[in-house]
Amino acid sequence: MRISPLDALAAQGGRIALWGWGREGRAAYAALRAARVAGPGVSEPASGERRASTAALPLTVFCTPAEADAVRGLGDPALLVETEASAERLARFAVVIKSPGISPYRPEAVAAAAQGTRFIGGTALWFAQRAAPGEIAAGTICVTGTKGKSTTTALLAHLLRSAGRRTALAGNIGLPLLELQGAQADAWAIELSSYQTGDVAASGVRPDVAVVTNIFPEHLDWHGSEQRYVEDKLALVTQARPRIAVLNAADPRLAALTLPDSEVRWFGRADGWHLRGDVLYRGDASVLDTAGLPLPGRHNRGNLCAVLTAIEALGIDAAPLAAAAAGFVPLPHRLQTLGTRDGVTWVNDSISTTPHATLAALDVFAGRRVALLVGGHDRGLDWQAFADAMQAHAPHAIVTMGANGPRIHALLAPVARARGFALAQAGDLAAAVAQARAALGGEGVLLLSPGAPSFGAYRDYTARGRHFAELGGFDPDAITAIPGLGIA
Repeated sequence: MRISPLDALAAQGGRIALWGWGREGRAAYAALRAARVAGPGVSEPASGERRASTAALPLTVFCTPAEADAVRGLGDPALLVETEASAERLARFAVVIKSPGISPYRPEAVAAAAQGTRFIGGTALWFAQRAAPGEIAAGTICVTGTKGKSTTTALLAHLLRSAGRRTALAGNIGLPLLELQGAQADAWAIELSSYQTGDVAASGVRPDVAVVTNIFPEHLDWHGSEQRYVEDKLALVTQARPRIAVLNAADPRLAALTLPDSEVRWFGRADGWHLRGDVLYRGDASVLDTAGLPLPGRHNRGNLCAVLTAIEALGIDAAPLAAAAAGFVPLPHRLQTLGTRDGVTWVNDSISTTPHATLAALDVFAGRRVALLVGGHDRGLDWQAFADAMQAHAPHAIVTMGANGPRIHALLAPVARARGFALAQAGDLAAAVAQARAALGGEGVLLLSPGAPSFGAYRDYTARGRHFAELGGFDPDAITAIPGLGIA
């Protein structure tokens, strides 16, 4: 569904609403108001004639009471505000453009959809502007996966720019696609969360290349079940039908996929881009020693294999670009070393929201004296595999915190007694940091890799990472900027 037909629908009496007034919601509002339509019963304008403005078309925003004044403050006389998104109120609209964080599986959304309301996202609107349904949006490279998608997308943009390609870095990484509506680029490196992948399929437009790094249970509260999470995540390749799908051969769920409408290219396999130890190979050809790259952890160097495979899918010789990874600036809150204070190295991995991610972080610091902080919002993820892994590879100390902290602590208690590592509980991050520092005794790594979201205690993982930096005496503003967003 394109932006212009949406406005035409409104001009003909159909009602449109926005649900959510975060950055994505504001971007959708700006894009709709910038669009032009012919209006009801009016033929397409002749060449050179300007279409009518949509500024007067009615639009409703569902937002929180705290946001309502800001919305009204825009001074848009055709903009109405609702602070209660009930099923009855949502069902009054033909189309609701929702922000990604709002689940379409919420009871009020399901009830409204049953009455004919169509829910879409800004990602669908952007793709619908790039090509006609069934066509390929040239130069679009969509990246998703449970973990590694942000680093993979940013690294992809970095290497494409090093090749002289004008490249956009946008999407879930921190810049809504609709904020770049109408902009031109040679390539679009687009990060998509599991909240957005279905929007690409809903647009009817096919991505040029789609990359999936891995699949692990995540965001079960939004999706409702692990099965639906996997289905929604994989919609990028199973429903959006990319020209080329770039998949991780080491992931069993991905390895089992059959994609009849796409060419599949694998990374992490001996006949493609893969690692042997720290050495990067293209088939049998050794290309680069990755040990010195600013990509902490073997999983991050595996992301380089995904990136190089995606670049080749665009018809570019990737081998000469691999060395440019040395100039990549790592993203904040992802195994980010903040510095050392009183003998303790502070590492901010606040984006870690699954136990699997925490295990990957511990692997980076294997052999070092580590105090690990885990816990946060409880989404019901199973921590048993993490507890089992601690039987053989426990750090020096673990401090649990947050809503699921007691549950994690109970799982780890018998393991700690058997293996002899320190285990403590804390009510919040500040108390957890204090206990971890005491356990380290002035030597080692203080690792924040919570394995859980921050909701409840913090607005998001960024706010949690900033607080962690402050507790260590580091400037939070200096560690949070995402380099390279936008078009360059």
